[in-house]
Order: sequence, then structure tokens, then C-alpha cells
Amino acid sequence: MATLDLNKVRNIGIIAHLEAGKPTTTDHVLDYSGAKHKLGTVDAGTTETDYDPEEQERGITIYSACIPFKWRDCTVNLIDTPGHVDFTAEVERSLRVLDGAVVVFDAQKGVEAQSETVWRQADKYQVPRLVFVNKMDVVGANFANAVHEVKDRLEGTPAPLTIPVGSGSVKDSNEPFRGVIDLLEMKAFFADPQTEGKSFHTTAVPDEMKDDVQKWREYLFEVLTKFDDKDKITSLYLEGREIPLDTLRQVIREQTLARQIQPVLCGSGREHAGIQPLMDAVCHYLPNPLERPPVQGRNIKKNKDETRKPDAKEPFAGLVFKIAADTHGDLYYVRIYSGTLKANSRVLNPECRLFNPPKEVKEFASKIYHIHADPKNREDLPIAYAGDIVGIIGPKDSITGDTLCDPQHPIVLEQIQFAEAVVAMSIEPESSADKDKLTDSLDRLKREDPTFAWRIDTDTGQMLMSGMGILHLEVKKHRLERDFRLKVRVSKPRVSYRETLKKAIKIEGECVKQAGTMGLFAKVTVEFEPIKVEEGVVVINQLPAGMLPPEFMYAAEQGIRFALQSGELGYPVIGVKATMRSAQLHEVDSNDVAFQAAGADAVNRALKNNMTLLEPVMHTEVMIPEEYLGPVTADMNARRAEIREIIARGKLRVIDSLVPLAKMFDYSDKVRSLTQGRASWTMEPSAYAPVDAETRRQMESGQW
Repeated sequence: MATLDLNKVRNIGIIAHLEAGKPTTTDHVLDYSGAKHKLGTVDAGTTETDYDPEEQERGITIYSACIPFKWRDCTVNLIDTPGHVDFTAEVERSLRVLDGAVVVFDAQKGVEAQSETVWRQADKYQVPRLVFVNKMDVVGANFANAVHEVKDRLEGTPAPLTIPVGSGSVKDSNEPFRGVIDLLEMKAFFADPQTEGKSFHTTAVPDEMKDDVQKWREYLFEVLTKFDDKDKITSLYLEGREIPLDTLRQVIREQTLARQIQPVLCGSGREHAGIQPLMDAVCHYLPNPLERPPVQGRNIKKNKDETRKPDAKEPFAGLVFKIAADTHGDLYYVRIYSGTLKANSRVLNPECRLFNPPKEVKEFASKIYHIHADPKNREDLPIAYAGDIVGIIGPKDSITGDTLCDPQHPIVLEQIQFAEAVVAMSIEPESSADKDKLTDSLDRLKREDPTFAWRIDTDTGQMLMSGMGILHLEVKKHRLERDFRLKVRVSKPRVSYRETLKKAIKIEGECVKQAGTMGLFAKVTVEFEPIKVEEGVVVINQLPAGMLPPEFMYAAEQGIRFALQSGELGYPVIGVKATMRSAQLHEVDSNDVAFQAAGADAVNRALKNNMTLLEPVMHTEVMIPEEYLGPVTADMNARRAEIREIIARGKLRVIDSLVPLAKMFDYSDKVRSLTQGRASWTMEPSAYAPVDAETRRQMESGQW
């Protein structure tokens, strides 16, 4: 296998809100490129990327799926991601390793709550992106509104490259959606329904659309000339001269890669229209691995920052961004950032976070694959190169977010940060003989999904599993039953509360004990202060040089971290910065056990009567017909909602609010009855906020 021509590689993701049409769009892309031979449908459960039985049954994407295909002269590694908020970790880890993205919007609904989330995630990782306005054939489809909301709600800079010919279906529109017009080539594209859009014909712009096309083209050039600092097209445009198509595409590409604009295309998966222009745009405008900044990491042995370029001659470095648990051997998805990886080779994980504290482990990459959606559908590779995304079998201890690298050139790449779990359920095996098997299975699920966790409640002895939502935990339960062949019982969902520091305090923690001739002695002074909740827990060592041996300092730090895992009421602590200022030791009685206990004692004293209980607050959007606005807002107010905005979308109203999760478990049935089944709603974690006084009182008195 020859070295990859990275100029012709595109690592892209398709991201969107739930039910915007990602799997259907992806299936058309794969069909037209020849990567599959028959179009599937979501309703029939036959789309390529929704391969899991749970996805086929529910009709939604749950797991990100990676498929390589070729289009024109490009090799594209495409990752289709979930739209449901419970599986946002799949989007987070995909965007971390992708070079570009296609954001899909529903032409009727425009920008929705989860659309904003995935857009912010793409901003976080500085990912250039295209916009595809899908479902132009549905009732109420509105291309202009979708473009406006990308600009207004997402603060993007949309640059339309295609516009629709008509909108809506034959039933609801005098001008149903029939095709698209390319504003660069000034041609209309109409798909051939007999070939399900594989073939199409082009015509001149229809006479009745010339005025509309001219307005959109002027808008496009208004956007492009705004960022045309080198005057590649502005003078030509103002003078009315023809601009070469290659020059125009080069300008659009440069501005897209600089994240100054987001090219917008439109179409319909169901009507098989507008897909090929989207595929062309991926090759024309999204970056190859060479056009992304070199990946940064830290050489922990030399204690200095280093970079790795996407070059086969560089030392190997890759990031594990996903693990698919399998009874025959876990499959590790790896983005290779530099160097090459050969099958049957040894690699180093310089900071394996399966262990506490993390430690260096050597792993074996016995097999390398290109994965085609379903992990069972794989293509053997003898060697993989920088810029590629592959699956490997062989590692035993690495987890999501770990780095694999050349043992002679260790580097730790920046880890992926995931959201906090907000919902918990108790779980137990139907047979006590299966307890060990359940523990092992939960550990495997935790390794593959960083937003899933489980623990034993110290007060009740119950086994608790926690995740991003009820659906998330339901899927895990079904995985245990289907893939691990376990029969389990689960309880009703409960809220995952957190604790934080009320006010800054300076405390001396100690461990001073004497038992006969043996003793323990350690004292450590720690300053605790509140920080932003999303920053989690930060522990800083500011002890003067030489005050403590390194192993005692490390033990005190670990004692603080461990104690912050469970606060005064037993919930994990977040939003706290702990700074170790001074310490005392005894020549004989001090050891690492004593300093670990002293660190924990400092935490316990700091939180005593100085703790605020936090609950997850959800960003909720409810879309309803206008006539139900009164009853629905009244119900939201009764749930302690903070209604931030009510948005008009034609005859529909969107209620944008923040609501405590504890008040939303029964919401689906309630809103359905209030609106006669005509409401749609989404909910995603927004922040942790202090609980109200009544809830706090009930929890402290044991009534909760």
C-alpha cells in the first residue's frame, strides 16, 4: 500500500440535531460513491451507519460510525454521529479527531437546541464546516429562514452556494421542491427519480427564478468580498467582469478553512436531490490533514510541550477516540496524527488513565483495519499512515482519550473533555451468581463510553449506573441483556446531584495518631476556593521546594482528590480549587499514608457547613402550535422553569427555557396530553445550579 496522498484525504463528520436526516443523507453519499450498492431507509432499519439492533428498532443514531469512501479524486473518512443529546459524547469525541464537518439542518425546523450544541462543539475544536439544509421537500420547509438562523442564532457567516427550486411537497405547495440551483455555475440540477438521484440533468436557470437567483448571488458575493483581503475577486465583481470558477472556489476554500464563512447547500435525501453538489463541496472546501494545525502534546519524560506533524516520517502518535466492546476483543478507533503504524507492532501508552494514578503501559497493535460502519465489516491493513482513521485490535488497558505513540518518542496528546452524567439508576442482577459478571460488564461499558459510570453507594450498598439521560441508560441496560447475556433489574431514574464550596477557606488537615511505639504524623495547609463548575476539581501544589519528599506531596494531593469524589452529603464535588500551601512532617512517624489522610481531612473540614448542593439544570426547547402556548408555559412555570425566550416560527411557538432535571422525568407524557400529541421537545444539560431551599431541607433530613 502506497503512502497516503494527504492532499486528497478528507476526515469529516456529519453532525446535526435529532431527526435532521443524517443517516439518510449519509446513505445517499455512500450509494452515489459506490461504497454501498442499495439505498437504505431509516424506517426499514437498513441505513448503512445505523447497524446496531437498538438503532434499527428506535430509528435513531446511537453510535458514531466511520466509513471510508472515494469521491472524485478524494478519499473521505466519514463519521456519522448521533443527534440525540444523550449520546453527545459520540459527537464530542468525533469532532476531536476530525478535520472538517457537515452540519445538517431540518429545512422546516431550522436551528434547534442540539444544533446549537454541536455547532459550539465544532467551534471548541476549531473545525471548518459546511451547512446542508435538508428536507426541502417537507411541509413548511424554509431555506431562507434556515440561513437566517445560522447567522442569527449560531453567529455563523453562511455563504449559500446552492438554493432550492421550490420548497415543500406537491400536496402543500404550488411550487414543490424539484431540484437545486448552483450559484457559482448558474445552472439548475434536477435529480432523476428513476435512478434514485444517481443521475441528474442540468438546465439553465428557470426564467421565473432569475430575480431570486440574482438576489442570492449578490448576497453570496457580499459575504465573500467582506473577507477578500487580497482582492482576488472583489475588483472583478464590482467591475462586472467574469470571475473564473477555479478562482471563486479557491477563495471559498480559503475562507472556509479560516472559519470565516460556512458554505451552505440544500437538498432532500428523500427526493434524492442536492447530494452530489454536497459531496463535491466536501472535496472542494473542507480541509485535508495537512491544512490543519500540527497536533500538540506533552513529552512527560522531558516535561516539555511538543508537536507532531501529519507526516509519515514523524514518530508515530495517535489518539484513541472510541472503543467498541466486543466479547472477542475490543476494537480501538484511532486517529493517526503522525508517523506510521504497522500491524503486529508494539506501541506505548505513556499515561494510561485506567489506573489511578495513571501509569505507563506498553500495548500491542496486532491487527489494523479500515472499519465500514458496523465494526464486524472491516478491511485488513498491513500498515496505516498519518492522517488516517483506523480500528486496531490488541490493546488491553487503554481507554478513550488515551494516546498511543512510538516508545522511543513518548508524547501525551490533549485529552477529550466529556460532560458530567446527570441521571442515575440502581441496577442489580436477577441472579446473585451474576454479580461478578455484571461488574465486569459495567466496567467494559464504562471503558467504551466516557459519559457512563457506575459505583456502589456507600450508604445503601446499591449498585448505581449513571449517564446523560434516561434513553442513554436504557440503551446500556439493553446492551447488558443482548450483548452480555445478563438479566438485570433497574430502578426509576434519579438525579445526579453535585456539591461545591460555598466560600473560600484555609484549612489545616492532619493525621496525628499514636498506637504503642508506632505513630502516624502529617499536617498539610490547603486553601480552598470556588471556581467555575465546568472546571471540575483543580489541585495545585504550591509547597515550598524541599518542604516534603515528592512521594509525600503526591500522597497529599491524591488524598485531596480522592476526598473530593464524595462531599458532605455523599455526592461528587465540582467547581473547587485546592492549593497546598505548607506542610509539616515527623522524621519517624510521617509516611505517604499519613499525608494522604491529612489531605482528605483538609477536604472534610473545608466542606463542613460550607457546602452548596447543586442540581443539573436542562436547556429545554418545546415547539408547539400557538393555541397551546398558555397551558404549556403554565406547566413549565410549575416545574420551576426559567423561560428565556418564546420564538415565533410561522404558526408554531418555541419555548426556550432552563428547567431542573428533577422536574422533567414525567414531562413527555404531560406535554403530549396538554397539546394533543402535537408538541415536539428537546432537552440537553446546561449547567449545575444550587437546589432550592425545600429540596435541600428534604435531602438533609433524609426525606428525599
